[in-house]
Amino acid sequence: MILSCHDLCKSFGETAVLKHVSFHLEDQEKAAVVGINGAGKTTLLKILVGKMSADEGTVTLASDRTFGYLAQDSAVDTANTLYEELLSAKQPLIDLEQRMRDCEEQMKFQKGSQLEELMRQYASLTHAFEMGDGYSYRSEVTGVLKGLGFEEADFSQPISTLSGGQKTRVALGKLLLEKPDLILLDEPTNHLDMNSVSWLETYLLNYKGAVLIVSHDRFFLDRIATKIIEIDQSRAAVFQGNYSAYAAKKEQLRAAAWSAYLNQQREIRHQEEVISKLKSFNREKSVKRAESREKMLEKTELLERPTEAKSEMKLKLTPYLTSGNDVLTVEGLSKSFDGLSLFQDVSFALKRGEHVAVIGDNGTGKTTLLKILNGLLAPDEGSFRLGSNVEIGYYDQEHHVLHSEKTLFDEISDDYPYLTNTQIRNTLAAFLFTGEEVFKRIGDLSGGERGRVSLAKLMLGNANFLILDEPTNHLDILSKEILEDALNHYEGTVLYVSHDRYFINRTAHRILELTAHRFVNYLGNYDYYLEKRSGQTAALSEPAADAAPSRTQGPGSASAEGRLDWKAQKEEQARIRKRENDRIRCEEKIASLEERQKAIETEMSDPTIGTQAARLEELSRELESLGAQLETLYEQWESYLE
Repeated sequence: MILSCHDLCKSFGETAVLKHVSFHLEDQEKAAVVGINGAGKTTLLKILVGKMSADEGTVTLASDRTFGYLAQDSAVDTANTLYEELLSAKQPLIDLEQRMRDCEEQMKFQKGSQLEELMRQYASLTHAFEMGDGYSYRSEVTGVLKGLGFEEADFSQPISTLSGGQKTRVALGKLLLEKPDLILLDEPTNHLDMNSVSWLETYLLNYKGAVLIVSHDRFFLDRIATKIIEIDQSRAAVFQGNYSAYAAKKEQLRAAAWSAYLNQQREIRHQEEVISKLKSFNREKSVKRAESREKMLEKTELLERPTEAKSEMKLKLTPYLTSGNDVLTVEGLSKSFDGLSLFQDVSFALKRGEHVAVIGDNGTGKTTLLKILNGLLAPDEGSFRLGSNVEIGYYDQEHHVLHSEKTLFDEISDDYPYLTNTQIRNTLAAFLFTGEEVFKRIGDLSGGERGRVSLAKLMLGNANFLILDEPTNHLDILSKEILEDALNHYEGTVLYVSHDRYFINRTAHRILELTAHRFVNYLGNYDYYLEKRSGQTAALSEPAADAAPSRTQGPGSASAEGRLDWKAQKEEQARIRKRENDRIRCEEKIASLEERQKAIETEMSDPTIGTQAARLEELSRELESLGAQLETLYEQWESYLE
C-alpha cells in the first residue's frame, strides 16, 4: 500500500466538504476521484499532498516513496524554454552524466592506484546512469513534448510566451518525466487534444507507479481507472472497476436505495394508520397494542432520502418549427490566418435530424468553421447555404452571447421579454440557479456556471439547428449526462465541436475529422471512428453459451416451468386480493356495529326510556351482543396486519 487516508473531515465555515473520508491506494494502482462540481475532489487532493490541512483524520504515504502533484494551475519556470523546463526534470541524470565526464577527464592524467580508484568510481557512476535510463533521457523528453502536442519548432519557445493551457501541459510533462512513485493529477486532460489524451492514456497505463486522477473525462477514466472513489454528499464510496462499471453499479445501488427508502416510507404510513385505527377502537387491549407499535416506530432508524440522478437539472430542447430535409450545404470552403491555412476546399452537407461531431487537433480550425457557419467570420473562399425554415441556435465556448454586466435574471428577461418572472425563475432553477443566485452578475460566474446560463438561453430559443462549440467544457459528469440525454431526444439537427469522446460516443450519428486541411467523413460514433481509422474490422459476436437454450432440456420444459411460475404468481395475487377485500369488509362491519353501538348508548341516555324497563333490558342485551361481536371483529381485523 502506497497511500492511506483515514476518517478525513474538512469544513469551510458552516459547510462540511468532506465527512469521514477513508480509502487506500496500492502500489501501481490507477484510481480516479469523481463527483459533481463542488463535491470536494480538489480539496481532497490538496489534503493528500499537504497543501491543505484536514480538520480531522490522517493521511499516510508509505516511507521512502515520492509523489508528484499536478494542480489545475500548476506553476512552471517562465525563464526557461519548453525543452529546458522538461529537461530540468532529469537534473539528477544530468548531474550524474557530468560527474562521468569529469571522471573521464581525470583518468587521462592519473596512474596506478589513483587510476584504479577513478575507474571504480566511473563503473559505479555508469551503472547508476544506465539504471536511470541515462542514455535515453533526452529522447524521452522529446517524446513527452511531442506526445503532449508540441512540435519541435516549439521546443525553443520561452514559457513566458505560452498560454495558460500550454503551461499546464508543460507542468504535466515535467511531472511525468520526474516519475514519482505516486502521481496525483487534477483534470489532466483539460488542455489536451484527442491525440494528446490518447498518448497520455497509453503513458499512464504503462506507468510503473500509482496514479490518482480527478477528471470529468469519462472515456479517459474508462481506459485508465481500475478503482473509482466517489465523493457524494461529502462522503466517500469506493467502487472497483472503471467508470462504466462504477456508473452501472451506482445506478443499481441508487435504485436499491430508493426502493428501500420508499418501502420504509410506505411501512411508516401503514403503521401510523394502524396505530390510529387501534386507538379509535377505544379498548384497553387495542390501545396497548397501538402504544407498542408507536414505540417500535420511534426506534426505527430512518433512511436518508437518496440523491436523485439527473433530477435537479432537466433540459428539454424542442424545435418550434420543422426545417426542410436539407439543413446545411457547404461547398469549397477555405480559411487562412496570417498565411497559415486552416482548411481548404471543404465540402459537406447536413440533413434534418443528423447529429454530427467535428473533431481534430487543436488549431486545425474547428471553432473557426463554426463561426463562419454562424456568420461571425467570413470564409476566404467557398460558400454555404441553409435550407428552408432553418433557425440556428449557437453555443460558443467563450459565451459571447452573455453580457457580463447583467444579472442572470436580466440576461433571460431582456432576451425573452414575454416570459413572466415565474417562468424565468423556473428556467434558471432547471439549471441549478435558485433564490438570490438569480441576481448574480454574469461576470462573477465561474466557467461552468456561464455554460449553464448559455444552455438555458439555448433551450429558450427553440432553434431547429444547434451549432455547439465545446458544450461540455466546465460541466461536471452529471450535467454532461443531462445534456447528452437532451440531445439524444432532440428532433432537430446538431453540429458540434468537442474533445469529449464519451459525449461524442453517446450523441454523434456522424463524425467529421478535420485533418490535413480536409474533412474525413465517418458514418458512426466515436467507437466506429476509432475502428475505421485504425483499419480494424468489427468482429461478429457469437451468442453467449449461457444465453443459448440447454440441449438437455426436454421439449417444452422451459415453457412448462414458465407456466408453473405464472400460475403460482396468479394464485398469490388472488390470495392477497382476497385478504385485502376481507379486511375492508371487516372494517365496514366494525364501522356499522360501532355506529349502532353509539345509537343504543344515545337512546339509553334518553330520560324517557328510563321508565321503560323492558326496552332498557332489550337495549342492554343488544349492546352486550354488539360488544362481543366487535371484540371478535377487532381480533379478526388485527390478524390481517400479521
